[in-house]
Amino acid sequence: MIKKSNIKLTVLFVLSVSLLAAAVITFLLTSYYRQVCFYIIGDFCERMIEKMPDSRQIVLELLKTQDFHMAGENMLSNKSGSHMLSNFGYNPSNLGITDTTALWTAVLGFLAGALLFLFSFWFWHRKSNTRIQALTGYLEKINTGGQGLLFDSSDDEFSKLQDEIYKTVTALYQTRESALTARNHFAENLANIAHQLKTPITSISLTVQMLKEHLGKSCANIEEIPRQLSRLMHLEEALLLLSRIDSGTLVFDKKPTDVFTILSLASDNLSELSMQKGVLIDVPELGEMTLHVDLDWTMEAVINLMKNCIESAEINTAIHCSYEKNPLYVQIRIWDEGEGFAKEDLPHLFERFYRGVNAKHSGIGIGLSLSKAIIEMQNGIIRAFNLANGWACFEIRFYTS
Repeated sequence: MIKKSNIKLTVLFVLSVSLLAAAVITFLLTSYYRQVCFYIIGDFCERMIEKMPDSRQIVLELLKTQDFHMAGENMLSNKSGSHMLSNFGYNPSNLGITDTTALWTAVLGFLAGALLFLFSFWFWHRKSNTRIQALTGYLEKINTGGQGLLFDSSDDEFSKLQDEIYKTVTALYQTRESALTARNHFAENLANIAHQLKTPITSISLTVQMLKEHLGKSCANIEEIPRQLSRLMHLEEALLLLSRIDSGTLVFDKKPTDVFTILSLASDNLSELSMQKGVLIDVPELGEMTLHVDLDWTMEAVINLMKNCIESAEINTAIHCSYEKNPLYVQIRIWDEGEGFAKEDLPHLFERFYRGVNAKHSGIGIGLSLSKAIIEMQNGIIRAFNLANGWACFEIRFYTS
């Protein structure tokens, strides 16, 4: 179908150019014919007046009233007649040489050729726009997650572009499928590792309890074992959560939730830790601001941020919170009064299992990466930076749309 339309377009274009060329040639031939007649009549009048001087006035009157159709290209080289008639103000149109059939033929041919040319250009422009819109629509469909291949192959000036788009999209699909497969395998491996940890952790816990009953206080280092088991259990839970995030199976129950409620609940969950560290958590009430998020998971993300601040803060200092709203997003800030983030830590803070160069706690380096994943999966972003006075600050933005 596209080949037929291309053939039609080519035929129209060639026909329009041919008509334009024919019209121009016809016009030139008509002008040449009128000049020939003009020279012939001029030469005739000149010779007649030479032989009959008294007929000058009669000849000039006849030239104004009579039509003369004379031929003879052999007189064209003798241009003396043109001088005489021009001296009296004559030109071919004054002499009645006004047969405009050929001229009108040229004009009509020119108009027809011009119309055909304009129609060919319009048809080509419309066809090009249609093809561009089709390719653009296909790319938009792919970008929004649509499936499918390009439409039927065509043989036109866009066929090469269409082929390259098809190759690129196919390669991207293959890369995407490979990445999804690798991510799913990684998530499965994390889940398997976490499940495999349960058995030895449970066994060690039972063994520790039996040792306590039999040995009592005779073993001084036995209390260290439960602490390490607690870390292993925490690692197991984190790995299971990471596997759910990577596999996309983590479900959020999003409901309208007040920001003050999220911060207050997170602060209450950390009250014991903050008392042990001698750190106050300040959550001011700044008015009602609603987020459309999952309360439990968002609170979990905020707890990890507050906990990081508590473990990095100095004794007898405070953890501060603030929040504000604008037409685009709701912003939450959490900062401490500590030494701030090390410059080399800032690019890696939200990487999994990363621990800062000056880390004072025995964490496993998953909390911040989990917070980042939870926030981003709810149309939010998070960043970490140092305030002007050097204190460490976390900034969260939940976008309204």
